[in-house]
Amino acid sequence: MQTAIQSIEVRDLDGQTVDLMKTYKNQVLLVIIYNNDCLGCTGRAIPLAYDFQQKYPSIQVLGIHTNFPNREADKEAIKSIFTSGEVPFPIYIDEHHKIYDTFKAEGTPHWLLISEKGVIYRSVFGSQDNTQNRLYYALESLMDLQE
Repeated sequence: MQTAIQSIEVRDLDGQTVDLMKTYKNQVLLVIIYNNDCLGCTGRAIPLAYDFQQKYPSIQVLGIHTNFPNREADKEAIKSIFTSGEVPFPIYIDEHHKIYDTFKAEGTPHWLLISEKGVIYRSVFGSQDNTQNRLYYALESLMDLQE
């Protein structure tokens, strides 16, 4: 049996520390770890995350922008990638790429599907079609387990 994640500490867009595991306790989470400078993230993964949010309203979609040296972003930069200027789902900042490192992300975008018990159900890298299919399958199978 896998161990539940105890804490995922990030900063909200106003700079406040947030523990995602406490804030979203007992919820299924789909977390996208990304960076604004990643074209696969902004061109495919972020729109896909939005689509997942629409298709699976019982799942909480979260974005974690990972700051790398010389690739940091603040609230305005994060909002700027959205045509409306507003974020479509909660987005947080991973300063010094701690979350990225903790979950051994293979690059950006990297997805974490976390069960309502706080256990990682799937960890998937990428945004291409095969990754999208794997995510859909994982979401469907996790939703079947929830029923």
